[in-house]
Amino acid sequence: MDFVIAVDGTAASGKGTLAGKLAAHYALPHLDTGLLYRAVGQAVLTGGGDLGDEEVAAEAAHSLDLAQLGDSRLQSGEAGEAASRVAAHPQVRAALLKLQQDFARQPGGAVLDGRDIGTVIAPDAPAKLYVDAALETRAHRRWMQTSAQVLKMGGDPRTLDEMIEDLRRRDARDSERATAPLAKAADAVLLDTTAMSISEAFDEALRIVEQARRLWLKSKD
Repeated sequence: MDFVIAVDGTAASGKGTLAGKLAAHYALPHLDTGLLYRAVGQAVLTGGGDLGDEEVAAEAAHSLDLAQLGDSRLQSGEAGEAASRVAAHPQVRAALLKLQQDFARQPGGAVLDGRDIGTVIAPDAPAKLYVDAALETRAHRRWMQTSAQVLKMGGDPRTLDEMIEDLRRRDARDSERATAPLAKAADAVLLDTTAMSISEAFDEALRIVEQARRLWLKSKD
C-alpha cells in the first residue's frame, strides 16, 4: 500500500474538511466515503423506497454511479440521516466495500474519510486519524451549516436542540450497527477538535500525519 491517510470520526467533527485539506496538501485523491452512503440513501428516498428495507438499499448500492456524488441534495440533513440508516445494512456495506478498497489501493496513495476506514477499508494505512468533538459542539457546527442552506432555499431550519438529538441518534446507530460499527482503530491518533478552529485542527492533523509519514518512509528504506 502506498501512502494512505485514513480519517475516521463522528458526524460533524470536521473529519471531511480535514481530509480534504490533507488531500490538497499532499496532492492525493480524496474520497468522502460518507457521500457513497448518502447517495445510496438519496436513491432510496427518490425511488420512494423504505430505508429500512435492506434489499432495496442494496440494489441502490449496486447501481451506484459515482457521478451521483455531485448531487447537491446529498448535503442535506435528510440525506445524512438516510445515509446513517442504509449504512447499517450489511449488504449495502458489502456492495460498497470493493469500490472503497480499490480507491485506497491506487498508485501513489489516497485520502479517505468515513467511519470504518482505518478498521475495515484500509487497516494497513500508514496514517490514521480519529476525529471527534463534543456532541454540543458538533451539533452547533452542523446547525450553523445547514440552517443557512435551508433558509436560502426558503425552508424552515431545525432548532439546535433538534440537531443535538439527531446527532445523538446517529452516534448511537453508527456505534451499535452489527457490521463495522463506528470505532477508533487501535493505532489511530485521536484528534479532538472541540476547542479548535479549522486552521488549528488542520495544523494538528498535519503534524500527526507528518509523523506517520516519516515512520512510513523509514520503513521503506
